[in-house]
Amino acid sequence: MLIELPRQTEVFGSVKIHELQRILKLDSGGFKNPRAKDIPFDELKDVLNRFAVVIPVKDEKIHLLDGVLRAIPFNCTIIVVSNSERGEHDLYKMEKDMITKLHELTQQEVLLVHQKDPEVGFAFYEAGYDYLLDKDDLVRDGKAEGMIIGMLLAKSVGKDFIGFADADNYIPGSVREYVLDYAAGFCMSESPYSMVRLHWRYKPKVVEERLYFKKWGRVSEVTNKYLNLLLSTNSGFETGVVVTGNAGEHAMTTKLADIMRYSPGYSIEPYQFVYLFDEFGLKAEKMAYPDAANAGIEIFQIETLNPHLHEEKGEKHIKDMLLGSVCTIYNSKLCNDYVRSKALEELGDILDTWEKPPEVTIMPPIGGIDADRFMDMLEGKSETLVRYKETRR
Repeated sequence: MLIELPRQTEVFGSVKIHELQRILKLDSGGFKNPRAKDIPFDELKDVLNRFAVVIPVKDEKIHLLDGVLRAIPFNCTIIVVSNSERGEHDLYKMEKDMITKLHELTQQEVLLVHQKDPEVGFAFYEAGYDYLLDKDDLVRDGKAEGMIIGMLLAKSVGKDFIGFADADNYIPGSVREYVLDYAAGFCMSESPYSMVRLHWRYKPKVVEERLYFKKWGRVSEVTNKYLNLLLSTNSGFETGVVVTGNAGEHAMTTKLADIMRYSPGYSIEPYQFVYLFDEFGLKAEKMAYPDAANAGIEIFQIETLNPHLHEEKGEKHIKDMLLGSVCTIYNSKLCNDYVRSKALEELGDILDTWEKPPEVTIMPPIGGIDADRFMDMLEGKSETLVRYKETRR
């Protein structure tokens, strides 16, 4: 793969945020170029062998999920965390049947579990991590909650890198590129605490019966603006380096996943920036993880070659994402009166409310959970956990 080298890197305390890098060629010829990084496929493959791709699913069209799963490179482990309906129309059973058939054809390693499985809730309770449980001791609804389940399963099978992909992608080939882009970022990283976040080159929409290749989504524009404002007002230098505030497609090393805090639902992606700024930035009062601070935390932002065409979720979904994003920034330790006032204006313009946004309930790091014991508690007891092991011939 041939990828642009970042022309600029913003350093904020122990956090390095690399400027957006473009994919120049998915396959490369090994030529030396001072402006680009050539990554041999053998290096990418080494990362893929240690990589798990987590796919949170909730009532998606089955053929979309099928396409996403088929596109993920064989070397990776796939982890599907479903929160789909289990009533008269048992969508989870349809997902399981499809994955079973796919495994029979491909022999790729796949783990599948349902988010509302009582044994999953019990395993979290026994681990002393009840922060994502509801009053019935089941895991709450929410994308972040499903992602945390997926991360623990990835740790239980010994993976060093964990990535995420949405299940509603209409272009399966783009998903394959996403995973390769993740691997490229980790090949460039100099720190064991690193993250790769993707910026879609285009996000097509239908406008007047034609495809319009839009560059920015509405939520992304708002989130990026306020994350950059948060950085600028605390460093004293204006910046626009953050362009992946709402990157659902992102990946991180397992070492970084262990020390991150997580916000619920769809606010999880922007909160990742906020957490790193708060805990490892210029004004961090006490370093809870000195090893990570000394090694430095690297954030790569990569522009994909493929566009991202996904299912439209409607205006309520957009407003929920906007509210979650602005709330995480508003409640940052670094947020001053100026940024708060601007955030409230944004909420007033978009959501018709000028009230102080609610505080976000933050879930602590998962590094203290014994992932092997978590898996042991599920295997043999969970009704929904299935592990389709890879068979090499």
